[in-house]
Amino acid sequence: MEIKDLAPDPYILILTGAGVLIALVAWLPLALKRVPLSLPIICIGIGAAIFSLPMVTLRPLPLDYPEITERFTEFVVIIALMGAGLKLDRPFGWKRWSVTWRLLAITMPLGILAITLLGGGLLGLPWVAALLLAATLAPTDPVLASDVQVGPPKSGEEDEVRFGLTSEAGLNDGLAFPFVHLAIVLGLAATTGEPWLGEWVLYNVLWEIVGGVAAGWLIGKAFGWLTFHVPADTKLAKTGDGLIAISATFVSYGLTEVIHCYGFLAVFITALTLRRSHRNHDFNRQMHDITEQIERLAMMVLLLLFGGAMVSGLLSALQWVDIAAALFILLVVRPAGGLIALIGFKASKTEKLTLAFFGIRGVGSFYYLAYGLNHMELGMGERLWAIVGLVALLSILLHGLSVTQAMRSLDREQGRDPDAEDATPPPGLQGPAAN
Repeated sequence: MEIKDLAPDPYILILTGAGVLIALVAWLPLALKRVPLSLPIICIGIGAAIFSLPMVTLRPLPLDYPEITERFTEFVVIIALMGAGLKLDRPFGWKRWSVTWRLLAITMPLGILAITLLGGGLLGLPWVAALLLAATLAPTDPVLASDVQVGPPKSGEEDEVRFGLTSEAGLNDGLAFPFVHLAIVLGLAATTGEPWLGEWVLYNVLWEIVGGVAAGWLIGKAFGWLTFHVPADTKLAKTGDGLIAISATFVSYGLTEVIHCYGFLAVFITALTLRRSHRNHDFNRQMHDITEQIERLAMMVLLLLFGGAMVSGLLSALQWVDIAAALFILLVVRPAGGLIALIGFKASKTEKLTLAFFGIRGVGSFYYLAYGLNHMELGMGERLWAIVGLVALLSILLHGLSVTQAMRSLDREQGRDPDAEDATPPPGLQGPAAN
């Protein structure tokens, strides 16, 4: 009698693992509601454990898979940007969004300047590499920052802290791109000697930002009309299918990139415009929920791979000075830049400190570094990935361990009871199962 091979089929193992992962996506957020841990910390730990097993031979290092790294992180970010835009209840306005403009116009440029000087001076990086590092680490992350963001559409009042951190993460990903391109342009100019300033200002700054905003607005208006305002029998909102938000994400990003403008910026503007089309319609919640579910699933896969990269040698190129610089970026550069931007802003000391401290870094930084290294010859990719990986890891640990208590304390200070039965679950930790 023939004895069958007892080794499990890899396909079956992948299927089983996917089932476990989806279960964790649904259950972990509720289990972590009052625990000083975040979903990203758990994901990285699981990924590190899986890729430490002797039978797992894959080493998910980003430099070994540069194209996949760029495209997968790109996908996760654009989904997160759509979700962030859809859940903002506050109408757009220069005065109503004043906290956002402060963080974008003051905090992020100060961060880019400080990290560039840190990289070129203390770390001994070439100035082009230091600028790329700064453009990579200056923007906050819309994916991993969900714990400090506003809740789903119409879930309750938006406090200034959650609104500020959500809107900042939505816009600064697109606005950091000119500095990534500046590093690329400077790198090319160093070898060719061609003029670069005029093209960078006119094309990478003015055209790509203005074009991205305009494209995002036009596509958002089109999807808003199709969803809420066409004749009643053919309104997309009548289908109840929130997947239209994913369609809007892909169309907005794709068409904007076709005309060589900033797709990240366009997706967030599309989301804001789509939400504005019928701000109080219940369908906004359905679009947000499906977006958030896909975002969390993709985020968990990415963080499992990040945990695997940790145990596969991602940080092996680190120097001691890099560790000090990573701590300085998280504990000094962002908080100081945030507090400077909030001088004169009407908010309590606790609110200002929370806004300044929770500048979370993560998936967006992975994308920018992958994009930059894929578009220029730099020769020090291992060290840059080690620094960015360390900053992201420290940010996930530092902010993840403190976010629950910080946001609960903020709620109590503002007269909300985070333990009440009808309290909204922590932003980013809710989904259909939590309501």
